[in-house]
Amino acid sequence: MTCVFSVTHAQAVPQAQTDSVRVLNDIKWLADDRNEGRAAGSEGEQNTAAFISSAFKKLGLQPKGDKGTFQQKFSFNKGVHGEGKPAESNNIIAFLDNKAVNTIIVGAHYDHLGNDGQGSSLDANPENKIHNGADDNASGVAGVLELARHYSTNKTRENNNFLFICFSGEELGLLGSKYFTEHPAVELEKVNYMINMDMVGRLDRSTRNVFVTGTGTSPVWQPLLQHLSSPELIIKMDSSGTGPSDHTSFYLKDIPVLHFFTGSHSDYHKPSDDWEKINASGEAKVLDLIIRLNSVLDSEPKLAFLKTRTKSSAGRASFKVTLGIMPSYAGNENGLKVDGVSDGRPGQKAGIQSGDIIIEMGTLKISDIEDYMKALGQFDKGQTIPVKVRRSNEVVTLSVTF
Repeated sequence: MTCVFSVTHAQAVPQAQTDSVRVLNDIKWLADDRNEGRAAGSEGEQNTAAFISSAFKKLGLQPKGDKGTFQQKFSFNKGVHGEGKPAESNNIIAFLDNKAVNTIIVGAHYDHLGNDGQGSSLDANPENKIHNGADDNASGVAGVLELARHYSTNKTRENNNFLFICFSGEELGLLGSKYFTEHPAVELEKVNYMINMDMVGRLDRSTRNVFVTGTGTSPVWQPLLQHLSSPELIIKMDSSGTGPSDHTSFYLKDIPVLHFFTGSHSDYHKPSDDWEKINASGEAKVLDLIIRLNSVLDSEPKLAFLKTRTKSSAGRASFKVTLGIMPSYAGNENGLKVDGVSDGRPGQKAGIQSGDIIIEMGTLKISDIEDYMKALGQFDKGQTIPVKVRRSNEVVTLSVTF
């Protein structure tokens, strides 16, 4: 049976009130220097895993990891392309059993770039600099913890179970979520939908835009989100079920997904992504939106799944060069919009600016982020190519040396 969205039902759902102070305190802990950037397989990441496990245990949630623990271990090779030494990491998994048939998965990745950038830093000289990743993705983990608190203490038995997962290895290629979907702690056929939070801590106070991708993965998403959008929190939608975060792994298993994202910024993948820049009250609004969305759907049948157009898992492809830019993951332009430019990198040296839209690299046309990622795989270090960008109402040709 296909879920049919009810406006009347949505209007009757009261607004939740998330504790923004608690959210910020969790982000402060997760993004503290003592955790050294939470690189997958590091001691700082292990400390973080213990913190999350302890929080789940205090809430009385069921452990769904290995051997009665909250931790699901997986192996990987270090290095952004898996060329490094073998290592191990863990997904942290907890279950709220409402004795329901179906389960909603709420997830976020807790790993980040460590103290050297793991080859993915946009800092000009990232070595020996802790990349705390307050927005990416301590904000998402804090969101998972807050939603786990809400659903385990609200004295309501919802018509869905909840599985709360904090993934590792996302920065190295969605490793933890891929592993989970191949070794699931619940039957994937009984997963209603998956909510992913990645970078939800920097809501722009002037635009109040929250970007939600995956809205084409079920017929219910777009009309429901259109109804829930408000002047206080304006929802911008993208239909694709794939992208550069962990929801992709679930979409590829035919599960409806939504990815919540408050937008890119110049601190992305830099040591400057720290807790002082977090908008905790803005994140609380995003969490309240998710609670409201779940409430609307709680009495509805299991969601129907739809396939969508694909989008590259940006930053995961194998390539030898980089422009040193922050691509926009929410733009609808024909081309690749640049949201940020890293100092000292090829793009900045060539004159690429924030707001530029890349439309051609060498002889390759760029219509979206997937074209951009494919193009990077065609060039070598030391090579010089022309790059065309659309800037305001003109096309500018720049010379980029990788």
